[in-house]
Amino acid sequence: MDIKFRQSGYPLGRAGRLLLVAAVIAVLAGFGLAFRLNPDPRGFGTHEDLGLPPCTIQLAYSLPCPSCGMTTSFAHFVRGEIPSAARANPGGLLLALICALLVPWACISCIRGEMWKVSQPDVLLLSVIAVVAIVTMTQWGFRVLILR
Repeated sequence: MDIKFRQSGYPLGRAGRLLLVAAVIAVLAGFGLAFRLNPDPRGFGTHEDLGLPPCTIQLAYSLPCPSCGMTTSFAHFVRGEIPSAARANPGGLLLALICALLVPWACISCIRGEMWKVSQPDVLLLSVIAVVAIVTMTQWGFRVLILR
């Protein structure tokens, strides 16, 4: 009698598994880099430690851009400083949480040969992008319109 394992998630081929492994490596490298950075006490500008210029929008208009504070948020997140990460950029904190969850999920998915608990990866990806964008734009609007 031939017993087949019933796959409940989106099946992964070799290329899919390699992409997930690459994503895990990229996320872990990003977290490692964030750990090496010292969070800027202003709540933004941590990216300047990488040799990158200050935010052009902030320089030109004296207003933060939607992504201002994301690098700082990641730097706080990897240190377990969740309230500071949320203050720097709530969208950055959400993105960091998603990245942290991606690592074990991708490992489980690679082992199983299917996207664990995900049958429609396109819908999930679009939903995640939409939620992060909504949170990021909401906090930006709040900072620009209310805190100014």
